[in-house]
Amino acid sequence: MLLAVSVFLALLAALANAAASVLQRRAAATERVTSSGRRFSWLTHLLHRPVWMWGSAMLVFSGIFQAGALATGPLAVVQPVMATELLFTLVVGSVFFHRRPDARAWWAFLSMVTGLAVFLILVHPSVGTTRVPVGRWVTVGAVVLAAVIGLLVLAARLPSSPRATVLGTATAFGFSGTAALMKDAVARLSDGLVALLTAWQTYGVAVVGLASFLLLQMTLRAGTLVASQPALTLGDSLMSLVLGAVLFDEHLRLGWLIFPELGALALVGLGSLQLARTPEVSGDQQGQVW
Repeated sequence: MLLAVSVFLALLAALANAAASVLQRRAAATERVTSSGRRFSWLTHLLHRPVWMWGSAMLVFSGIFQAGALATGPLAVVQPVMATELLFTLVVGSVFFHRRPDARAWWAFLSMVTGLAVFLILVHPSVGTTRVPVGRWVTVGAVVLAAVIGLLVLAARLPSSPRATVLGTATAFGFSGTAALMKDAVARLSDGLVALLTAWQTYGVAVVGLASFLLLQMTLRAGTLVASQPALTLGDSLMSLVLGAVLFDEHLRLGWLIFPELGALALVGLGSLQLARTPEVSGDQQGQVW
């Protein structure tokens, strides 16, 4: 029952993320047309636009829903389900931008949904512990940080599209780390609000989350969404599986099942790649991909 609640909350978080993306994109697109051209005037105008503010509010709701999902279910379930943000972006973007998705978009939608469902059924992650010892955090955190730094160094030596892919992977690692910290922090709420507000994990969520957001901006500026989105989607899902197992003792069904599981993930990656090409997701209403 709790797993079903967790999946439902993760879907709501993904929907809120998608709505935020579309609303803020619409506000920004309008602002590019009406901006006076003065430095930072665009930001001032955006802050006074109800559409942009509603988009910001959606991000707050997304965080609340994600925290609830992590409190009631495994990290290895919540983060892969959050990948459905792309699917919701397709639907919400179609409504706001008055574009009907073509057959390719719906095939991509079906590919991603099928791959995600099959993957979660096969891997069947179990609920582990809710709190992580500090020593384990230090070891795992050091490894993840080293991996992210290594990816950033590598990205600096690469041309546009490969750089976006590598940066997307680093960003995905940051997002999965943020989710892991959030799961550990939310568990402190059972000891009271003061325990949550004084836990180092709570502030870790803010620091790592902000760093991941900045990495995402670097990723989007480095190359097209097509180059970065599969790395973002698959990197977050795979790293969340690893962190769930290593930090929270979540058990996964692997063995010979790893082959169909990888096949299911390939479907997810293929679907995310195709969805990233659609104007509703990429944000390009002229048919070009960002």
